This record gives sequence, C-alpha cells and structure tokens, in this order.
Amino acid sequence: MLRIFSIIICLVGFKGFSQSLPTVTSKVDTTNIKIGEQIHFTVFVDVDSTAHVIFPEGQTFSPLEMVEALKTDTLKKLDKVSLQKIYALTQFDSGAYTLPRQRILINDKPYFTDSVQIAVASVHVDTLAQKMYDIKGLMEVQKSHKDLWKTLLWVLLGLLVVGGLLYWFVFRKKPMTEAEKEALLPPYDRAMLELKRLESSKYLIQSEYKEYYSELTDIVRSYLEEDVHISAMESTTDQLIDKIELLKDAGELKLDSDTIHQFKRILETADLVKFAKSRPENSVAEQDRKSIEHIVTRTKEALPEPTEEELQQKEEYLEELARKQQRKKWLVTGAIALGVLLISTGAITAYYGPKLVWDSVTGHPTKKLLDGEWITSTYGYPPITVSTPKVLIRQDVKIPAQAKAQIKDMQTFRYQEPKVPFTIAVTSTEFTQPVDPDFDKTNEQLLKHLEENGAKNIVTKKEEYSTMAGVKGLKTYGSGKFILPGSNELVKGKYIILSFGGKGFQQQILLTWMDGDPYAEQIVERILVSVDVKTDV
Repeated sequence: MLRIFSIIICLVGFKGFSQSLPTVTSKVDTTNIKIGEQIHFTVFVDVDSTAHVIFPEGQTFSPLEMVEALKTDTLKKLDKVSLQKIYALTQFDSGAYTLPRQRILINDKPYFTDSVQIAVASVHVDTLAQKMYDIKGLMEVQKSHKDLWKTLLWVLLGLLVVGGLLYWFVFRKKPMTEAEKEALLPPYDRAMLELKRLESSKYLIQSEYKEYYSELTDIVRSYLEEDVHISAMESTTDQLIDKIELLKDAGELKLDSDTIHQFKRILETADLVKFAKSRPENSVAEQDRKSIEHIVTRTKEALPEPTEEELQQKEEYLEELARKQQRKKWLVTGAIALGVLLISTGAITAYYGPKLVWDSVTGHPTKKLLDGEWITSTYGYPPITVSTPKVLIRQDVKIPAQAKAQIKDMQTFRYQEPKVPFTIAVTSTEFTQPVDPDFDKTNEQLLKHLEENGAKNIVTKKEEYSTMAGVKGLKTYGSGKFILPGSNELVKGKYIILSFGGKGFQQQILLTWMDGDPYAEQIVERILVSVDVKTDV
C-alpha cells in the first residue's frame, strides 16, 4: 500500500511539473522573397496560464528589418494558454541572410527560437525592352499657397474669439452684484441698511452678544470715518468721544450733548460685552441698536453742507477714477491684442516653415533637435538600434596597423551639432578572435581621444547598465570641460559611454553635451530609452 501511494505521489508530481514546462516553437511562411517583399515569422508559446511572457520588441531581427508586430493571439486550454505572435519582416538588399534566434522571456527565464536561412532575390530589370533616360536636372518649385485660406481662417477665428473675450470682460457693462451696489451707496444709507440687517440677525436669539455688539459698533465707527472723517476704527471709546467733542467745540459737528452721552454709554456697554463678557437683556441690546440708528441720523443732520470747493474736488476725484479705469481697459486691450499678434505670427510661422523664424529669431540648437523629427535606425554589425534627432553619418575609420591583428572590422556612425558641444557616436567592432571585449581599455582610449580634441578635467564614474530589452552592459559617465565648436572656449559638459559585447565583438555608444542644457538632457534620456543591441550573434 505504501509503495502504491509513493507511485501516485510521483505521478502527481511529474504531472504538475509537465504542466509548468513551457514550449517555444517558430515558423516562417516562406524562405525565399524578392527585395522589399515580406515574410511572416510566427512564434508559438505554450505555457501555464499564470506565466509571464515577454516577446521580442524593436529591431532584434537584424539583418532583417521588422515592418510590423501583430497583436498577440491567446487561446486558453484548461490551465494552460497558447500564445501566437506574428512579425512581418523584410530586407531591401539581395543575398542570403540568417534570421537569428529570438529570445522569449518566460518568468524571467530565456527561451530561444531556431534560426532560419532567408534568401532575398533581386528584381530582374529588362533594360532592352525598357528605354533608359538620363536623370533629369533639379527643378525649382514654387511654394504652394493652396492651403493659405486655412491659415487665414484660423487667424480670423482667433480674432473673433479674442474680440468676444474683449467685449465680455472689458467693454460689456456688467450687472453689479448686491455687494457692489451696496458699496456704491452713500455712507448714511449703507449704515442704515447694515443696521436693518443686524436687526433681522440671529445673534440675540443665539445669545451671541459679543458678535452683536462688535458688528453694531463697527457699523457706527465705519460711518463716522466716511462721513465725519475721523479715525474711529482704531480709537478707544474715550478717544473717539474726545474727537467728537473737539469737532463739536470747533463748530464742525453740531451734535447735542445728550446724543454724545448716549453714544458713549452704548460704546461702554459694548466694551463690557466684548471684554468683560457682560450679558445685557435682549431688550437692552435691541434698544441700543435703535439708539445707534438715531445717533447716525442726528450725526448726518449735524454735518455742515459741503462747500462748492468740496463738491468740485469730489467731482475731479470721480473723473480721475474714471480715467484710471479707462486706462486699465486699454492696457488689457493692448495685452490681448499683443497676444493675438503673437498667435497669428506663430500660425504663419507654422505654415511657412522654420526658415522664416530662423531668419529673424535665433533658435536654440538642441531645442530644434529635440522638437524635430526623430529617426530610428540600425547601425553597424553587430547591430545597434537607436533613435536620434538626426541620421548618424558613417565615418571613414582606418584601423591602425598594430591593431589589425586583433580587429577584423570597425564601423562608426556619428553626428556633431555645429553650434554646441553635442555629439552622438555609435561604434560596432568585430575582433579577429572570439575573445571578450576589454571595456575599460576601450573607454580609456575614447577619453584620451576627447582630451586630444581639447577636453580637460574629465571625471569618470562606472556602473552596470541594462537596456529596456534586458541586455546588460557597462555605463561609463562623468563630466569635464569641452571645446565650444567654432572657438577655443571651454565649457562645462557631460558624457556617457554605453558598452556592450560578447565573444568576438563590441558595441559602444558615446554621448557628449553641455552641462545645464535642459533640451540636451531630454535628448539624452530619449536616446538611452531607445537603445537596443543584439549581443547574440
């Protein structure tokens, strides 16, 4: 019985193991194509439903080029899934090519497809049946203006929108809010309105005497400041009464002593409520509010009539205020008009191209690179795929005689911005023997070459680097001073050297740029994300 149980356990364990073992296969629909035709390379993966599968991305099929990667098809079978990924590949040069093995990551473990031989035949051209002609010379073509109406339409729409905004926010007579209407009332009318509002408040019902008396005294003090022109808000009770007495004695405020005495009593009551937490009867508080209404009315009646000179000064003040408001409107109008002009200029510039802008305004060179159309291309062999703002130009590199015994072939592609120290260089090297590359030695030679071209004070750091596809390499980076193109001036700069390789080959990417250039920093980040190298050759 024990033996039978052991056999069952082994069978169950074997079954579970076999279910978790993935399988990877591949096929092509044809192995013979003409230049520019496509083949369909299909990868089949059978795995558990919980497995994490990553298919190849980017140009990993070199020397063939990927045209399109179709969506992954998934078919579920109980606890397993079958995945199918189709890639459309092509080649534009005739010859025999090897479609290299492709790496499939399943739960972070690599699995590989088989390599396939692909024959690319050239297209036969019958030069006898078809008459040959000389190449035509360059023809000067006038810039087409057939889409000019579209630009003018957008400018017109922009002007209409701005005109509508100007009318709505500047010239339109806006309805005043209740608060604005109240602010325009004379001081006496505003004070009486606020006292009526206080009468209908809930302060006394909720026994909020401090709030009630604070608002009551603020109303009368504000009125005295505006109509009687005395500093009442900052004055104590005694100071305020003294100021009123002085105005009375000077004949500027014809107020009787009983009214002043009554006002003093209410202010003292308010002080007791606010600072001594006194709680008067509701009837007393209501009577005090009525007394304040009487005091405000008597004060208004006690004020002398304004003289002709005062009325004239007030009229001049109002006229000056109106002029300031009108000037503000014109300033806003001018600012919006300037904005419209800038928008219109931008629209016309977009239509006629950057040359017109460049002729009038000096643009930032690296910003133009960043905003321009980027190119993704594969360089050299072993291939290095990278996205750059400009196409890298093949350099004529002569291998030194003493190095020909170790180096079979070296291909270098480069772009140098002529106005700032910004460089992109890609190098693929094949060795004569299947030996591992010496990154440190190569990087030392690269940095020595930079110093020979004028670079100084180069600081070096190193760390492991991994591409988005998981290919590991070495990152050498740091700072220094580089020559500004067209002069002998040294400027602070940064550099990065990415090194990859395997048995018999080496791949390197060199980037240099000016320190503190935000556009160059963005270009470098975008380049680094796009790097894809093939180390399995």
